Amino acid sequence: MFDLKAYLKVKQQAVNTALRKLWDDTEPYPSLLVQAMRYSLEAGGKRMRPILCIAATEAVGASEADVMPAACALELIHTYSLIHDDLPAMDDDYLRRGKPTCHKAFNEAAAILAGDALQTAAFEVLADARQHQGGDPLKWLEVVHLIARAAGYSGMVQGQMIDISSEGKGITLEELEMLHRLKTGALIEASVRAGAILGGGNFHEVAALGAYGRHIGLAFQVADDILNVEGTPEILGKPVGSDRDLQKATFPSLMGLQKAKLHARELIDTALGELRIFGKKGKPLAALGRYIVERKR
Repeated sequence: MFDLKAYLKVKQQAVNTALRKLWDDTEPYPSLLVQAMRYSLEAGGKRMRPILCIAATEAVGASEADVMPAACALELIHTYSLIHDDLPAMDDDYLRRGKPTCHKAFNEAAAILAGDALQTAAFEVLADARQHQGGDPLKWLEVVHLIARAAGYSGMVQGQMIDISSEGKGITLEELEMLHRLKTGALIEASVRAGAILGGGNFHEVAALGAYGRHIGLAFQVADDILNVEGTPEILGKPVGSDRDLQKATFPSLMGLQKAKLHARELIDTALGELRIFGKKGKPLAALGRYIVERKR
């Protein structure tokens, strides 16, 4: 029986250690900007995207050391997106991971600039040759391009724009799926695909893991929509019911709660089918897929 709890603990510690090392060169008394960056980055979080990246590279026979810079970069981008999502001009949230959001703890300007700086820092890490000596530079270049597209106007940012523009409007289920494949799914798929590429996976392995990532990326958002209905602020560490308050279309609102739960399960089952070619090496990814729809936060 695969022990996901132990696996997550070990990988979270490894990612957190690597992230802390990024601040080793900062001054003993960091600037307000760095304080705001670190506040959000070190506020907790599951480190799901970095861990998916690591698990994918392990599935193709490599180790976490081969992808740790990419794993850190993914978390930097994810954290920046959360800071900006919480701003008054976006979702206007006051809690994140059980703590005041960045703009509440500091101010709006500091939060905007902290997000900007985290995004830039991600590509600084990805492009730093010292971080991945001995690796194939063309593979790293491919991953830089992959992550940039997933995070930018072809992916996450575009999804956020569509999400904001859709508030209070009727959209179809197909439009909702497209929105979330961009907003949430693109970076999750890129996390898995990046791990496969940097781990030296062959064409079929990268394609299978990309498909796995695409399905769990959408399942992750379906599960988030369900938690926004059923969860509690104490467990989630953020407000619940905000989707309803903002008149956002969600999977439960369009499908009904029970059908949304079934849809998430179907997506995960399809994702797990892509892992058959990896045998035992795919167990962490399979467990992570199941965790996505079973989690309580």
